[in-house]
Amino acid sequence: MANRLAHETSPYLLQHADNPVDWWPWSVEAFAEARERNVPVLLSVGYSSCHWCHVMAHESFEDRATADLLNEHFVSVKVDREERPDVDAVYMEAVQAATGQGGWPMTVFLTPEAEPFYFGTYFPPAPRHGMPSFQQVLEGVRAAWADRRDEVTEVAGKIVRDLAGRELKYSSMDVPGEEDLAQALLGLTREYDASRGGFGGAPKFPPSMAVEFLLRHAARTGSEGALQMARDTCERMARGGIYDQLGGGFARYSVDREWVVPHFEKMLYDNALLCRVYAHLWRATGSELARRVALETADFMVRELRTDEGGFASALDADSDDGTGKHVEGAYYVWTPAQLTEVLGEEDARLAEHYFEVTAEGTFEHGSSVLQLPQREGVFDAEKIESIKERLHRARSLRPAPGRDDKVVAAWNGLAVAALAETGAYFDRPDLVDAAIAAADLLVRLHLDEKAHLARTSKDGQVGVNAGVLEDYADVAEGFLALASVTGEGVWLEFAGLLLDHVLARFVDQESGALYDTAADAEKLIRRPQDPTDNATPSGWSAAAGALLSYAAHTGSEPHRGAAERALGVVKALGPRAPRFIGWGLATAEALLDGPREVAVVGPEGHPGTRELHRAALLGTAPGAVVAVGTAESDELPLLAGRPLVGGEPTAYVCRNFTCDAPTTDVDRLRAALRTALSG
Repeated sequence: MANRLAHETSPYLLQHADNPVDWWPWSVEAFAEARERNVPVLLSVGYSSCHWCHVMAHESFEDRATADLLNEHFVSVKVDREERPDVDAVYMEAVQAATGQGGWPMTVFLTPEAEPFYFGTYFPPAPRHGMPSFQQVLEGVRAAWADRRDEVTEVAGKIVRDLAGRELKYSSMDVPGEEDLAQALLGLTREYDASRGGFGGAPKFPPSMAVEFLLRHAARTGSEGALQMARDTCERMARGGIYDQLGGGFARYSVDREWVVPHFEKMLYDNALLCRVYAHLWRATGSELARRVALETADFMVRELRTDEGGFASALDADSDDGTGKHVEGAYYVWTPAQLTEVLGEEDARLAEHYFEVTAEGTFEHGSSVLQLPQREGVFDAEKIESIKERLHRARSLRPAPGRDDKVVAAWNGLAVAALAETGAYFDRPDLVDAAIAAADLLVRLHLDEKAHLARTSKDGQVGVNAGVLEDYADVAEGFLALASVTGEGVWLEFAGLLLDHVLARFVDQESGALYDTAADAEKLIRRPQDPTDNATPSGWSAAAGALLSYAAHTGSEPHRGAAERALGVVKALGPRAPRFIGWGLATAEALLDGPREVAVVGPEGHPGTRELHRAALLGTAPGAVVAVGTAESDELPLLAGRPLVGGEPTAYVCRNFTCDAPTTDVDRLRAALRTALSG
């Protein structure tokens, strides 16, 4: 029987549509089939740019004998973790609780009631390194199901009860204060890698959200140490192999502590978060490196991830054809001295080897090197280097390109909208603001229904069937709020409000103020997922707190501010203990401590004075400040109400905590007001 994945929107599921395994997508029907046939369910979870997912697919799911075993004795369910983060989160928690580790591909065996009883990640086709083969695992589970059913169901029931016992015990403690954030900074300082930047050892992930906290903390308190950690971490990453020195954009993580060898997949969410962080670093320091990296990363997203519909694709694969028909990790990005010579000629190749640290031994596999930008003594001819980069980039573009996961994920597109809107505004690149608007338009047109319910994904202009989770509502609202500040168009604030009303009604526990990752009316899983920690992206919890706080600053809405404050209780609990894993929550807490400030700029549209004040407002470093711009008569944005011009000139108003500075027509005075503590 042909499997059932051919009509799915997930590129990952479509990669498995021709497998001999009789796959089902996650559905009520799959579990009904398991009940009817009285067999267990194999749940296999991965994503399209996951290297070991591809390996296991090729070794096991494309193998006829393995498929026959699965088809006869199991109902096999394939899930794209990026489409169904709720399913992934619930079973990953079970895997980690049972085995002490997790990862993808995730392999879980379930009862027909969806209760898990046996777990693993990657299983090889033959026994190795003390691991059983996948077929041995299947035989073992089949035998246990046939001969020891009572034991299996007892184990499954116990696991589900244990998971229920792990429910977050949350009471909306006081909001985090000065002392909590100082403790979090101290915790980050202890884990800081002073010689290489970043936190902890290998593998090393780009800590975009922790850096955002450091920048905001430095802006609010004047902490030199916080700013130095942010600056040095960003510089080391930008000079390392984790950053694409030719095409811009960041790889997923570095396998070593020095940022040299990346795991080559490029994710939309990493690049959106890092683009914004580098733009904010430039805003705080004027660093030319930060400016270049922010713009190159924005250009990479628009050039390589933008879809025909105006949204942004999820990821580029790590693997690509190495020119011999073999798919090899990093093949698209690495260089040997001989390859440099072929493209550049002898003399320029030697210069490129020195400049990018390409060695005869190589810094990666098989004598190839990942391009880096080490700090070198001496002066380089900038035009010559630019010419070398252009020629290498052109030559690289002729190599077989890595595959692209074309699905548009709402949350990650929200992050991209925020990054591109701000980067475009800071560096006078209206094309980037236009790209942000186009992506926001797609989210409204395709992902939002008439009740402002948000779909998580779309592909090729077709909306997916999976409901948005908390991070989708929160990150899309974040993107819309950034667009409102940059464009002065009130419609983006209105759309953010519609999404955040859903957060208040469907995702918040009305008694405790805690947040859940899925809506109250979402499909019921074995437990309702709830994770406040920031990992590769802001958690839905942190992102919602941030967007609620900004929306409240724009509108004066007490329910939204109250919900943000209650949600931030978790930052008070976790911030001092695990600051690396709640960076966005800490950044939001910095905004709360600072107000956040509300800036209204009134003046005729297109007037140079209006433009200058608006730009100064956007470039203010006060944590989480919100900006409204429009004419004195405008009713587009609530912050503009009752704000007259002063002396007929464009005027800025800065307020915080129900107290306002004197209005000013002077750009320097506005800049100063957004750098220092407000009076009152």
